[in-house]
Amino acid sequence: MRLKLGYIDISDIQLGAESKVAGGVLHVNAAALVELLLEDARFTACEVDVARPGESVRICPVKDVIEPRCKVSGGGGQFPGVISKVETVGSGTTHALRGAAVVTCGKVVGFQEGIIDMCGLGAEYTPFSQTCNLVLNFTPIDGIAPHDYEQALRMAGLKAAAHIGELGKNIQPDEILEFEHLGIIEGAQKYPDLPRVGYVQMLQSQGLLHDTYVYGVDMKESITTLISPTEIFDGAIISGNCVSACDKNTTYHHQNNPVILDLFAEHGKTLNFAAMIITNENVYLADKERSSDWTAKLAKFLNLNGAIISQEGFGNPDADLIMNCKKIEALGIKTVIITDEYAGRDGLSQSLADVDAAADAVVTGGNANEVIVLPKLDRVIGSLDHVDKIAGGFDNNVDANGKITVEIQAIIGATNELGFNKMSAR
Repeated sequence: MRLKLGYIDISDIQLGAESKVAGGVLHVNAAALVELLLEDARFTACEVDVARPGESVRICPVKDVIEPRCKVSGGGGQFPGVISKVETVGSGTTHALRGAAVVTCGKVVGFQEGIIDMCGLGAEYTPFSQTCNLVLNFTPIDGIAPHDYEQALRMAGLKAAAHIGELGKNIQPDEILEFEHLGIIEGAQKYPDLPRVGYVQMLQSQGLLHDTYVYGVDMKESITTLISPTEIFDGAIISGNCVSACDKNTTYHHQNNPVILDLFAEHGKTLNFAAMIITNENVYLADKERSSDWTAKLAKFLNLNGAIISQEGFGNPDADLIMNCKKIEALGIKTVIITDEYAGRDGLSQSLADVDAAADAVVTGGNANEVIVLPKLDRVIGSLDHVDKIAGGFDNNVDANGKITVEIQAIIGATNELGFNKMSAR
């Protein structure tokens, strides 16, 4: 598959009478957007706001973050099987509004949601303090069940991002990157002397608001399989989970997966990016054994020399991570795992719930239990009503001056296990 990804740089978002992209500014008709989103009867209201880098703004609780994109040519559309028809994507040309993001928030869905600060100490822990954010603050109908509310918010964010993304369809990109993913035999023939490296991406699929969707299918219903990495750029994988904010892979993370981007950057130079394997993180031991067996089997079938394995979440998924690692290593295939740590506030506890000597090459996104104090900011989009209950918070963690004491677990993307953050450890 060959995909051209054209980046249109966005430096600001302005609300106005017309929706368009002009001079690097994304203009949005908020009234028209709200009308579109309130077609879903599960909402009674939607407020549209803008949060820009450096502004004294806090967004909470955040459900998802999505980059607006559109298909210009090639098969399918954005978010296939969900917003667009089920058609294979990953080829042709796609445009992305780089620097802009759609952020969904509102009444808390599950207590593993989080915070985006646009300035101050908290801004240093989240990549979304650096994007111009179109924030959609929803009010659900009374009595809505959590899973219905999650689905409504998920669909609203994707619908908004696809709607906004179309504004870039006829805009000349500021940068165009081209990605080619070859067939197994063709790739081996073209790069016979380069090590064959694969990427194993573990997708959160524990259920109870811990879900990831591939072409619209809940990943817990799938067996381990192959996918072209170019498909990910077109929204083939979307977030549907409320795991801890620090290591949640939002849809934006999937669209801009840095492991894929870095492997493509070295493809044909130092390595042959031979394949991408996606696997799930189910809760039962038999499911974990089945999925990790298939991951190792596919790695062997593909004749890989090395594999990068990333996970999402912590605790229970640590078992999947280590199973994947040790089974692939047992086949003589070198691995590097990407994770984060829950080592206690003093950093002295065991970092992962499971370990093995085979996991001897580890990249960490930091310790999620680290405690910080967030300053009071001038404006809140959403509500702080549940900031004491979200993962990383605790009772009475807001002082009389409005400062919030939390673990960095509460901050969106703080210890992201794709490496989409600014922290690590040695």
